[in-house]
Amino acid sequence: MFGIRKVKGKTPIAITIAGSDSGGGAGIQADLKTFAALGVHGTTAITAVTAQNTCSVTSIECFKPEIVQAQIRAVIEDMGIDAGKTGMLHTEEIIKAVAEEVSKYKFPLVVDPVMVSKSGLPLLKAEAINALKDYLLPKATVVTPNKFEAEKLADMEIKSLEDAEDAAKKISEVGPEAVVVKGGHLEGMEVVDILYYEGKFKRFSAPRLDVKTTHGTGCSFSAAITAQLAKGEGIPAAVEHAKKLVTSAIKFGLNIGKGYGPVNPLALLYNEASRYHVLADVNEARRLLESSPHVAKLVPEVGMNVAMAVPHAESINDVAAVPGRLVKVSGQVKAVSSPCFGTSTHLAKYILEIMKHHPEKRAAVNLKFSEETLKLLERKNLKISFYNRMEEPEEIKRVEGMTIPWGVNQAIKRFGNIPDVIYHRGDVGKEPMIVILGKDAVSLAKLVIEIAMETKA
Repeated sequence: MFGIRKVKGKTPIAITIAGSDSGGGAGIQADLKTFAALGVHGTTAITAVTAQNTCSVTSIECFKPEIVQAQIRAVIEDMGIDAGKTGMLHTEEIIKAVAEEVSKYKFPLVVDPVMVSKSGLPLLKAEAINALKDYLLPKATVVTPNKFEAEKLADMEIKSLEDAEDAAKKISEVGPEAVVVKGGHLEGMEVVDILYYEGKFKRFSAPRLDVKTTHGTGCSFSAAITAQLAKGEGIPAAVEHAKKLVTSAIKFGLNIGKGYGPVNPLALLYNEASRYHVLADVNEARRLLESSPHVAKLVPEVGMNVAMAVPHAESINDVAAVPGRLVKVSGQVKAVSSPCFGTSTHLAKYILEIMKHHPEKRAAVNLKFSEETLKLLERKNLKISFYNRMEEPEEIKRVEGMTIPWGVNQAIKRFGNIPDVIYHRGDVGKEPMIVILGKDAVSLAKLVIEIAMETKA
């Protein structure tokens, strides 16, 4: 008898018992990426091989049930398993075999009752649904059906969040410790997932995203819960973490293929991994600007700043800049402090808004407004646009922090493309400003130095 492998200081281990997606967007491929993103070593017991891409599943070949069992056994006898999940099981025979094998061990099991692909192809045979309910769900720690799967498992129609709660409770009567009915297919401005656990309901909400990068959403969600359980986290906290990860994975999904692009469960990991390099880039830009006395001519009255965001920035906390900005001191510029994250609101808003249209434009620097500077930037073949603060609608003015996003979109609309430079001529109490946008802080600093050396004033 082998149980949960809990050794202090060791990497948690999770297993995914699921099908292989040749397109790399769902199935074991999505699960392994999610495990890795959360610091968990992923292992596999492959139930089937599918021929699929972002548009459709064209072929399925199942493995023999005993081969699936052997894969589970091989992993647990050597490494142990801290938590596991199931995905596409496809047949009654495989369901029974998996249920028989996992019942020998004591690790938490997340069951994602995969029934139909996004293109509409059945991934679970109709006659296997009862086997899922009779053999596997009673052994589950968490079950994660979407609306359509929950309707089949609960034998009821789901039209509202209250219906989803009723379905979750009904599914729990089969035996799983917890049920999460996912809200992706329910209507509403938010996606609300319902957790039923220990006789209580808990709702997890996130904004509904208007994107087509949703392939593998359910796989990544259930895999994230599994990973957190493998690390010893409780069920509600694991679901909360999974919700955050999958929302980010959808938002920053990969726009590849002709259909529904795959989610990107590594998005948050990429952000964390890049923070050091972003800080280093901004710090080098600061050093370059401080080393050139000519730059002082371009510093606005409010000060100059240079900023850069991580690849999948969502807030000002993902943008590094110089606290207190760079100011004129004895004919040159001097940084008030060392760069850090979350210190810029002005340039961060420019960057965050422009990244929605051009994700590679992750850096910005602001300069004192002058017609001469605009002409020099134009000579360097930079695309220039502007917005007029006098045209700002009252409903925008009344909302704190909305002026710059509005202005950026006005500049894009006016130019008909993504500009490299956005300027405005000020307003009552607002200094005119030029903002240059680019891929990194260092290249912008070098450009500013060039402009400064060519400026006559």
